[in-house]
Amino acid sequence: MRIVVAGFEHETNTFAPTKADRRAFELGGGWPGMVSGPALFKAVEGANIPAAGFIRAAQAAGHTLLPTTWCAASPSAHVTRDAYEHISALILEQMAAALPADAVYLDLHGAMVAEHLDDGEGELIARVRRLVGDGIPIVVSLDLHANVTERMLRGADALFAFRTYPHVDMAETGERVFRYLQQRFDGLPRQRPAWKRIPFLIPICWQSTFMEPAKSLYKKLERIEATPGVSGMSLCMGFPAADFPECAGMVWAYGASDTLARQAVDELFQAVVEAEHGFAGTLYEADAAVRKAQALAQQASRPVVIADAQDNPGAGSDSDTTGMLRALVAHDAQAAAIGLIVDPESAALAHQAGAGHTVRLKLGGKSGVPGDEPFEGDYLVESLSDGRFLAKGPYYKGIHMALGPSACLRRGGVRIVVTTDKAQMADQEMFRFVGIEPTAQKILVLKSATHFRADFEPIASGVLVAIAPGSMKIDPALLPWTRLAGDIRLNPGGPTFAESGKAQGR
Repeated sequence: MRIVVAGFEHETNTFAPTKADRRAFELGGGWPGMVSGPALFKAVEGANIPAAGFIRAAQAAGHTLLPTTWCAASPSAHVTRDAYEHISALILEQMAAALPADAVYLDLHGAMVAEHLDDGEGELIARVRRLVGDGIPIVVSLDLHANVTERMLRGADALFAFRTYPHVDMAETGERVFRYLQQRFDGLPRQRPAWKRIPFLIPICWQSTFMEPAKSLYKKLERIEATPGVSGMSLCMGFPAADFPECAGMVWAYGASDTLARQAVDELFQAVVEAEHGFAGTLYEADAAVRKAQALAQQASRPVVIADAQDNPGAGSDSDTTGMLRALVAHDAQAAAIGLIVDPESAALAHQAGAGHTVRLKLGGKSGVPGDEPFEGDYLVESLSDGRFLAKGPYYKGIHMALGPSACLRRGGVRIVVTTDKAQMADQEMFRFVGIEPTAQKILVLKSATHFRADFEPIASGVLVAIAPGSMKIDPALLPWTRLAGDIRLNPGGPTFAESGKAQGR
């Protein structure tokens, strides 16, 4: 069979400070930069990317793949209108040139908001459907944090989402999408979908499938999916930072009949609702987090990890706030390391000064986050890098990182990884590329909410979640919502948007 392949990924935090333009997709932000044509296959080969898993499985089955364009940008504020329309047009033009085809595979995120569109994926799927017609299957892989819309569900033949957070099963999800498509090629008729929206927003740091209640919910999903007549099922916990009416998690399933699909959805939905109050944990202010980490480190043989969760670039932040760095320095933390501080100006000045020299910097704090500012002082430049290295951990596995001119700075007992371009701190190599051995530190501060757990939990003696300044509030109720659906609770067990009083001005 002839299968068209395309990818366009972005997770949009509509409250974040910086938008995603064409350059953001060309850079990739921790993922391969925008690539078109046959070069697409090489760009994703061996990586933990859905398209890589789909391509590998489809080629092994002997099908002909027709590559168009694949791209992703680091999470941020809205995708600019120019970037969305340019990339969409490029995909559609290449797709039209590749026809005829027997199917279309789209590697999407599911939480893209453009300047002019609330539902970036729903619009793209609709445009692809108009191009290829109703008889061609369109199958889609999605992130676990997708804000799945009814337009997406009605436009595609099937949507399949990741089942792990940290997302260690991205390539595996691409393989699952292919297995379903192969069933369609083998005669399975288009399946009947059913869905239910989760009625509360879930803080991202408590969504981890390494922990309860998510761990048990996904095991239950797999048991339900094994029911005869159910051909696929997904649970998305949603990305609780996109200010539009369909922002929320979703449960959906495909079945041989409406009844089978609905029964599967109802059973898992009920389990999610019953688990609502389990999505919770302890949060520490910056100073308290450092003091706790120092106390734990005295008795530990492995690093204590602190998640600087509200400045998480994986949720749209700029990864440059200085709250946790200030706390480390103020409490004279020793054998401590923090990253990534994304500050092109400071990285350039460090390179000008050279390794072994001290340089005066106004470090970080340039994204304008309330309560944050640059941390001025003298920093020793310990090492320099061009920002290129191979990620080896379970999340970024196989990705050739390109973070631009970078440096390891030192202030007192604290080492700081400073880069030009941003990516979420979720791989140990993101310390090693500037000469910091993470396993030798007493305290590691990571600008990440959950993805760090895949590579750092195995080396950690403990994990703390901190709430320093950042544009991704851990408690969704603290975000300035204006357009959320009125019946969605702002956090587990909290008031609905309508009850909160925030809805009155919309």
